[in-house]
Amino acid sequence: MKYERTIRLSLAAIITITIGGSAVVCAQDQAPKPTVSVKKSGRDPFKKYVPVVKPPKSTTKLDAPSIQERIESYRAQKLAAAAAHVPPPKPTTALLLNEVQVTGIFRTPRGWAAMVEATPIKLSYVIYPGETFFDGQLVAIEESRLIFRRDVIWLDGRREKSIEIKPLRKPSLLEDMADKAAPANAPAPEAAKPSTPEKQ
Repeated sequence: MKYERTIRLSLAAIITITIGGSAVVCAQDQAPKPTVSVKKSGRDPFKKYVPVVKPPKSTTKLDAPSIQERIESYRAQKLAAAAAHVPPPKPTTALLLNEVQVTGIFRTPRGWAAMVEATPIKLSYVIYPGETFFDGQLVAIEESRLIFRRDVIWLDGRREKSIEIKPLRKPSLLEDMADKAAPANAPAPEAAKPSTPEKQ
């Protein structure tokens, strides 16, 4: 009698454990499996490695358009800005750094400023740090020079940045000769005074 009861209890316990374990296994099977992201390198690891050969760098610079084409483009941008009611671009955006000469450097309430002359069109502009040009940007103004960042574009599309320094332009020979011809300490020529009649 005692053995039958013990056997029944042990059988009930085994059945309960078996049903509970199978329910846990079924629940694990139904749960979504976490996806592991595998980064594909794009190369078959079982094939022989073939290095990627990059095309040689171009040694030819992309030429800038002529000054007339750049001026026409600037005028079109100015008209588009006026139509859109936004500030127009500065005139210096049509100039190359090679076409600019520094004629003066001075301090203003806004900080350092420089007077530059556009040699192709013989016009002068006041510029501040951050001013953009066709092939670069003014980075800093010092007491005797301007520091520009030049952008070089190659035919293959590469862009290189370099630093260009422009010193303050020295007076030309004509200005020196004019200064020597009329020294500062020379007396000014007197105008001929009309003679006054003598009293008798």
